[in-house]
Amino acid sequence: MNPVLALIIANVIWGMASPIFKFALTNIPPFTLAFIRFFFAGLIFLPIALNKWQKLTTKQWMEIILVGFFGITINISFFFLGLAKTESINVPIIASSGPVFIYLLSIFFLREKPKLRVLSGMLIALAGVLFIILSPLILDGKRFVLGAIEGNLFILIATFGSVLQTIFGRNILKKISAIQVATINFLFGSLTFLPFIPNELANWDISFLNFAGWLGIIFGVFFSSALAYFLFYYGISKLKAQDVGIFTYIDPLAAIIVAAPLLHEYPNMFYILGGILIFGGIYFAEGRIHWHPLHWLRK
Repeated sequence: MNPVLALIIANVIWGMASPIFKFALTNIPPFTLAFIRFFFAGLIFLPIALNKWQKLTTKQWMEIILVGFFGITINISFFFLGLAKTESINVPIIASSGPVFIYLLSIFFLREKPKLRVLSGMLIALAGVLFIILSPLILDGKRFVLGAIEGNLFILIATFGSVLQTIFGRNILKKISAIQVATINFLFGSLTFLPFIPNELANWDISFLNFAGWLGIIFGVFFSSALAYFLFYYGISKLKAQDVGIFTYIDPLAAIIVAAPLLHEYPNMFYILGGILIFGGIYFAEGRIHWHPLHWLRK
């Protein structure tokens, strides 16, 4: 499969995920949903992974677990915590700042060549992120302002976890199959949610599930976990770390298309201006049209 197409599909699914999971969290607690999502996705992958299991060194085990810790434990925990406090369409637009962090960390860890114009572009993009994060302070009639800002900050932390997953995952995925890495990460990641579940089960049980909860489980297990993570791991194993971040540009559009009918969330002026600053800053920093995913598809 073309790695670019794989990353496009993965990011469309993840763009849809924020409104779908926000809808699901009205019925099912966050860490319970996270555990179900990754544990059962891991079980789906396990027979396939065992069929072509590669022997791992201690160092490789640690690298894979590190990828899972940042990509699942950190990313998903703060993703769900942030969703409960902010609008779902804010999630992918804030996450679109990922290329800025990928750029910095890929230079530091992977020694990829820096760009001369990156500093000014990064400052513009980061200004866009802050514009969206702090927008509840400016919006008239916005209730629970501090909670909304906290939710936006949680999403920023989740984004940073996803970035570190990309950085640490690129090298190990050159040597170990994506399906094996995904299986280990899903099962390991699901276990890290267990300490938080007993407190949630004190006030909730499976008999409470309705359409929203089942939608979150089915979408979470089969699409945003099993399918999207496999495609993502496959994609980053084939491309440079800096090139992976560009595909997050797809997420905001997918989120808006789903959030409008499902949650009645619509972009406001802060969302639009912040997005322009983020995307414009990253584009200015790179100054290369070939970063657009359609260019890769033509090739």
